[in-house]
Amino acid sequence: MVSREHKRGSSLREKFHLLRSITNSHAESETSITSSKYIKKLKQKVEKINNETTSEQSFRESSDPTPTIVETLEKGFMVKVTSVKNEAGMLVCVLETFEDLRLDVVEARVSCTDTFSLHAIGSSNNDGDIKDAEAVKQAVTEAIRTWSDSQA
Repeated sequence: MVSREHKRGSSLREKFHLLRSITNSHAESETSITSSKYIKKLKQKVEKINNETTSEQSFRESSDPTPTIVETLEKGFMVKVTSVKNEAGMLVCVLETFEDLRLDVVEARVSCTDTFSLHAIGSSNNDGDIKDAEAVKQAVTEAIRTWSDSQA
């Protein structure tokens, strides 16, 4: 009579051989086989994430690189400009546009480390020359676009 342990052992050996044949592995243990399959799956996931990251980055670079938000305040405008790239001269370009629009910079926060970020509050220095937020946004966006094209 064959013992239960013997039947169980032979059943496990058969499953192990089946697993080796399916995975084309010459490993001597089930752990090695499953580890190699797990590593392959992880490599595939990393490759997929890298591909997605590359496509997202190229999409961001091909789309409008400098989103501009302008909000109307009681006596002026709050302008937010961000860019994925920090390019020398962009701050000067935006401030010159403020000057052209006759807006005084009342308060500003600028970051030019890896990316470019400007949050500025500008007030109209001439009460008779009140602009709307869309006109300010259009002027700043166009100035940045023109400046960016001249840098290319």
